[in-house]
Amino acid sequence: MKLGQVNWSGRVTAAIFEDGLARVIPYYTLQELIRRSEVQNEELTALAGRLASKHAQPFEPVLPIHPSEVWACGCTYETSASFRDAEHGTREGFYAYVYREPRPESFFKGTARVCVGPGQGIGIRPDSKFTAPEPELAVVLGAAGKLLGYTLANDVSAWDIEKENPLYLPQSKVYNACCALGPYIVTPDELTDPYKLDMTCTITRGGETIFSGAVNTSKLHRKIETLVEYIFRANSIPSGSVLCTGTGIIVTEKDALAPGDVVTISVPEIGTLSNTAQLV
Repeated sequence: MKLGQVNWSGRVTAAIFEDGLARVIPYYTLQELIRRSEVQNEELTALAGRLASKHAQPFEPVLPIHPSEVWACGCTYETSASFRDAEHGTREGFYAYVYREPRPESFFKGTARVCVGPGQGIGIRPDSKFTAPEPELAVVLGAAGKLLGYTLANDVSAWDIEKENPLYLPQSKVYNACCALGPYIVTPDELTDPYKLDMTCTITRGGETIFSGAVNTSKLHRKIETLVEYIFRANSIPSGSVLCTGTGIIVTEKDALAPGDVVTISVPEIGTLSNTAQLV
């Protein structure tokens, strides 16, 4: 099942997406639907199917969930760890160490406040000269870390700020419009193997493609369940939160984002997430 949200009757409303159309779930956001499914101990897909309108309409998807919290992991692909070590000039492999050791890198990305949906603007910090998209597979989590579904994420990052000093990571990662999510959330019954997904990312400027990259999620170094288990250690993350699993597509400084650039991330099984960069 593909779940998400639409603008319906003047409010953001949960919906089921089928064949380019949407069946609204009146009077519920997706967060509210998740909470009800947990209170009633009813599977999210069953509840959504029972409450959804029978009439499908041509709605455009908006931010698929207003997450309670967003967490992210880094150095989960070898390409990312190698690039970051080269950028930082770390002789002992500061990032390679995290890639190979059991404990993953994880950090707090923010809340719904910093999130945007399909077609909305992603942010470039005015004090950054090298902001880049980070295309990622993300998971939506329920109570106690139950995996409710998969979506696409753009963990937009001011890489030059982190490069200056790793202690500046929060400023590199957390600011207005730094996280795009969407277009849909695909439940595990429909997307049964998250490790066989072809992901692409393009950046277009003035209608011309200046960057194109691809990765298969088979290159993800850690199991998603392992990433979830680590972020929940001594950390009571609320239901309806999102975890970004790291990027395997590296955008270099020559293709740093400029205002007006359009970033498009696609996975056929999930959909396409497209956003225009802007100063924030």
